[in-house]
Amino acid sequence: MTTPRTAAPARVRFAGFGARFAVAAGLMLPVLPVDASAQAQGQIQSQTQGQAQGQSPAVPVQAPAQAVLAGGKLEAKYEASLAGIAVGKGQWAIDINEDQYSATASGGTAGLLKAFAGGSGSGQSTGRVVAGALVPSNYQAVTTSAKKSETIKMLITPGYVKEFSIEPEPPLDPEKIPITDAHRRNVIDPMTGSLMRVGGTGELLTPDSCRTGASIFDGRMRYDLKLDYKRMESVKAEKGYRGPAIVCAVYFTPIAGYVPDRAAIKYLAAQRNIEVTLVPIAGTRVLVPYRMVVPTPLGVAMLEATEFVTTPAPAKAVAKTN
Repeated sequence: MTTPRTAAPARVRFAGFGARFAVAAGLMLPVLPVDASAQAQGQIQSQTQGQAQGQSPAVPVQAPAQAVLAGGKLEAKYEASLAGIAVGKGQWAIDINEDQYSATASGGTAGLLKAFAGGSGSGQSTGRVVAGALVPSNYQAVTTSAKKSETIKMLITPGYVKEFSIEPEPPLDPEKIPITDAHRRNVIDPMTGSLMRVGGTGELLTPDSCRTGASIFDGRMRYDLKLDYKRMESVKAEKGYRGPAIVCAVYFTPIAGYVPDRAAIKYLAAQRNIEVTLVPIAGTRVLVPYRMVVPTPLGVAMLEATEFVTTPAPAKAVAKTN
């Protein structure tokens, strides 16, 4: 006779999910509460697909007076909350210049949550800037809890994950949809996916900026994200950015590397109220998350910037030709 499985106390469920959410938030990996650390937020999918097929990426914006934008930097701090209770803190540094970019994040649990389920994490993505398009080359994420530490590494060529590893290697789960070679093509890593480049030379914050999508592989899971326009807002960080922002709906579709019957996956795939608020990095045509909201059975999970300091790189003069 099989002993019925009893539900975990609410406090334990809250602590366990809160810890996963806080660490994911600190890493700026989409804070979707699934075992595979599903991540969200989009980059233009056609950008990487076109590069993989040998097409020319979008042309970067030209600044007036015979100068081009040389890039910009972001130094930001975020707080994560669940059902209005603070669960974590994180920081994010992004540096985009003429020919390369890097994004580094770290974070972990905070406040009373540490007493129940402490955790921390760090992550980094680096790559090249090709005609204004962000082309990832390396990705790494490290998560640590009281029970274990895990490192995910990926080596990426344009649109293709050439190599990836998880240390220690997780046990095989026959219920998971396996990752195939096809699932590693025409994808980007989740942190690069958080840097949403807007093509063209027009306004950055328009409804069309939200109407995009991304194909993401995070070393465990392959999933698609679709964004759509919701509304415009004004945001005001405690330090740094004050100004307009665009709010996009986020729709999550799992592809492979997950268990189809997992309740959290089904819940997220059915959600129509996930949203991300985006603002620009000065000197670039890149939008990044200022706030993210994810409904959960335990209440609303939110990641929001408290500091958002962004500065443009000096413009580089272009020699005139007769």
